[in-house]
Amino acid sequence: MTDTEPAPAVRETAESIATMEIRGAATIASAAAEALAEQAEAAAEADATASDPEAFRASMRAAARTLRETRPTAVSLPNALRYVLQRMEGDSVDRLRRSVVDASEAFVEQLDRAQEDLGQVGANRLADGDTVMTHCHSTDALACIEAAVEQGKSISAVVKETRPRQQGHITAEQLREAGVPVTLIVDSAARRYLDEVDHVVVGADSIAADGGVINKIGTSGLAVNARERGVPIMTAAQTIKLHPETLTGHTVEIEMRDEAEVIDPEAREEIGDIAVENPAFDVTPPRYMDAIVTEQGQFPPESIVTLMRELFGEGAAEPWAEP
Repeated sequence: MTDTEPAPAVRETAESIATMEIRGAATIASAAAEALAEQAEAAAEADATASDPEAFRASMRAAARTLRETRPTAVSLPNALRYVLQRMEGDSVDRLRRSVVDASEAFVEQLDRAQEDLGQVGANRLADGDTVMTHCHSTDALACIEAAVEQGKSISAVVKETRPRQQGHITAEQLREAGVPVTLIVDSAARRYLDEVDHVVVGADSIAADGGVINKIGTSGLAVNARERGVPIMTAAQTIKLHPETLTGHTVEIEMRDEAEVIDPEAREEIGDIAVENPAFDVTPPRYMDAIVTEQGQFPPESIVTLMRELFGEGAAEPWAEP
């Protein structure tokens, strides 16, 4: 390993995040923090960085950049990198290593508590006998439903399959494991089944300062239909998903994924010359969302900026950048 070459564990984690073997904002954030700890351990042993604090810091920044570039929309990833790197301190490689490892462990521990706390808040919005509709796969949204079940409430679910990767199948499986009756539907059937549900619960990959929710493609259409049908919709999102860069005017980049997820190459060739686009996310305006539920309580979407400023100030540093 050179002074700026990421450790194998970092490259493996980056690949797994990019290919969605590691998915879900909290899972991505946890994996990124743990990868930085692995980088710190490897850099403390490598010839090029073991005795040079500045080279160690450079290797950590390079590892963070490798991780940062994998999923531009998943804001929990840079928030995890910020948490760990901003706590990297010391005048020796050993102290630097220990600060990174300690910060990584603290971050992961906070993540574990955050989801449980968030679940309790979201569960309070659900009543005994409710049917909820889900979109995509969100461990935060699942935490709300599972907490409601643990409270003794009878909850059933209508689960959208969520093309093109069908993450809804994962949600269906995990809800069944929690004892929740599940009806799986195709995405285009959502409007019909909204008349049979009491709440829509979705997650978020990031949340903008104006309360806009960036989530799996199809969320905005579902939110518009839910509002028209009078069905309340909430976003369950840990505070690591707040997008502090939007406080300073940055827009959220919408990731375009591989067109092969939409149509396989052979089928495309048979059809002929067509363009294929595969946006991973869309933006739901705050006026279509009833509440954003976090581990620190529930908020009207328009007031989430207050919480964001409390946590991040007026902007967000990039400690992985070259000095």
